[in-house]
Amino acid sequence: MTDGEHAPPMRIGRVADLTGLSLRTLRHYDEIGLVSPSSHTEGGFRLYTALDVKRLLLIRRMKPLGYTLEQMQETLASVDLVSGAPIKPSRLAQIIADAQERRAALDQKVRMADEFLAALKEIAGEHHG
Repeated sequence: MTDGEHAPPMRIGRVADLTGLSLRTLRHYDEIGLVSPSSHTEGGFRLYTALDVKRLLLIRRMKPLGYTLEQMQETLASVDLVSGAPIKPSRLAQIIADAQERRAALDQKVRMADEFLAALKEIAGEHHG
């Protein structure tokens, strides 16, 4: 366990600051059961642990790869990549392969965007030259 895992629970505002996710997104993730806070105060405020924050950061890293909320939920449910619980090697291999394919597709999109920007700059140069 790391020192952060022994830290006191955090309220949603602090978690939003740490993860870069909006309060609305964090509330939505709780409502749909994607990542729920580990506890609540007597007044009903959400309290997140360091492990909850790690899960949220993992989800944030999945978003650019185009995972749907359902796919994120399925991935988190099938393997707990955060807690260090034993992971079935075949399932982990599937997740890695899928993430690699998504990463390659994202790379292709970036290359196309770079080509588009280069074409626009070329056009701009023709009009100013």
